[in-house]
Amino acid sequence: MIRSNAALSSSPADAAGPLAAMVGRTAVRALYAELALHPKPGLVSPLDSGSHDDMDMGTFLRSLFALRGYFRTIAAAGAAGEDFATLRDLGIAAERRMLAATGGVNTHRGAVFGIGFLAAAAGWRMRRGLTLRGAALGETVADRWGAGILAAAPLVPASHGARAVQRYGARGARLEAADGFPTLFTLALPALDRALTLGADPERALMQTLFTLMAELEDTNLLHRGGPAGLAFVREGARCFLDRGGVFRGNWRAEALALHRACVARRLSPGGSADMLAAAHFVHALRRGWA
Repeated sequence: MIRSNAALSSSPADAAGPLAAMVGRTAVRALYAELALHPKPGLVSPLDSGSHDDMDMGTFLRSLFALRGYFRTIAAAGAAGEDFATLRDLGIAAERRMLAATGGVNTHRGAVFGIGFLAAAAGWRMRRGLTLRGAALGETVADRWGAGILAAAPLVPASHGARAVQRYGARGARLEAADGFPTLFTLALPALDRALTLGADPERALMQTLFTLMAELEDTNLLHRGGPAGLAFVREGARCFLDRGGVFRGNWRAEALALHRACVARRLSPGGSADMLAAAHFVHALRRGWA
């Protein structure tokens, strides 16, 4: 339900209390749910390390432990109305903790950025008793911090995603966030809601959402690893999976595993789709108990 403004403290210190803590827990649980899902084509899971030689599930768990306070803190900062520079600095500090915990391996840079801003938007809206329905969280990110996101230089100019944006003209995570996460709100969340409405359990609903994203998203991780051909291969495989019925087909797990093995053989990993899936889980879960 919507909480009234009277139920929310007016002090920034109190904004770091129950509401921000709930947002933080929801973010960590979303990231764990994405990690635990399998078989995810080319991605790290309890099954194996996918197409990655430098990380496994343990690496991700150490990263999550290091980030456990970040999402609460950035939600509190959003609730207090902090500006882009403050949120950026919180993200930089969180990324340093992540890298220290993983020995320099980038496990959650995309989540630190994307879910970080969504968490800040959630803090801002929940503090004021505003709805989280529709694209409200994305609109808040765009309205309050979009200009700063576009104006700021990339924190890691030589990152794989930044290189893919420069080389192939892909949209990338920065433009997606500055525009209010249109892919999240027009593709990922509708796919998740539709799968649940059709009777899928949470695991199958998340898998259906992942394949929907893989079929459509201009994934910079795939572009970095396989160029346009690699992106096209994964898109085609995901579309075939969905066209045959997706998770509503009896042998869906075997089909997903076959594409997983094909991606591993080609060293392809749709990390952008995984980040978006975690964000969809986060927003969907936040809406439960709020409005």
